[in-house]
Amino acid sequence: MASNVRVERRGAVEEVRIARADRLNALDVPTFREVRAALQSAALDRDVRCVLLTGDGRAFSAGGDVAAMDEARQRGDLPRLFHELTGEQESAVREVVGMRKPVVAALPGVAAGGGFSLALAADWRIGSEAAAFVPAFPGLGAVPDGGLTYFLPHYVGIGLAQEILLTNARLSADRARELGLLHEIVPSAELGARAWARATEFAAGPTFAIGWMKRLMLSAFSGSLESQMMLERRGAVEAARGAELPEGIRAFREKRRPTFPPPP
Repeated sequence: MASNVRVERRGAVEEVRIARADRLNALDVPTFREVRAALQSAALDRDVRCVLLTGDGRAFSAGGDVAAMDEARQRGDLPRLFHELTGEQESAVREVVGMRKPVVAALPGVAAGGGFSLALAADWRIGSEAAAFVPAFPGLGAVPDGGLTYFLPHYVGIGLAQEILLTNARLSADRARELGLLHEIVPSAELGARAWARATEFAAGPTFAIGWMKRLMLSAFSGSLESQMMLERRGAVEAARGAELPEGIRAFREKRRPTFPPPP
């Protein structure tokens, strides 16, 4: 069976590419399994210090595979499909969020439905001028999944999240940038090169510290100030015991760029 995901390594960056361009990179159960497996492999590989997540062709991902859903509907098997599909999706999202290294999402075009959720799980999002975010769920009568109702209100506030989700609003690249859902917009022809360059910059950074930043920002959504400061203290002390912080201090004193070692 042909793979729905392609993996490419360049230096310390590993690209995970959804390769279903003929279906706008629609996400079915086998594809989510492959995405999750590729992300898990990258997370466990000490030589990988940044992951670049993207889609083939002109879309990041159009979301769930409606053709597969219709086949399940005709079999009378739709609830079982959604139980399995959302389970695999949750596993992929957890790999992105829980990965102790940065994840860059490059959006050549639309990120809809579950593709919207997956993109928001990443730490840095770069879009082409054609990039767009679409909830898609209201059009199908579906309930949002993959963490979309968690990420979106935290990024834009509950009022705007209501507006986007309830009206099934299509957010252009410019609007997404205004709302902080995209960090960069580049011309379509430059997206690939810029995404690799940004991922390479992150890969040269302090991977251990970035992993802690991800953990701290996630816990800030639900923790108190006191619990957050306790977790920050723990991270600060662990960083002081490692190799990155001493190198950063030496480089600062020596007026040079730091060369951060691989994480332990």
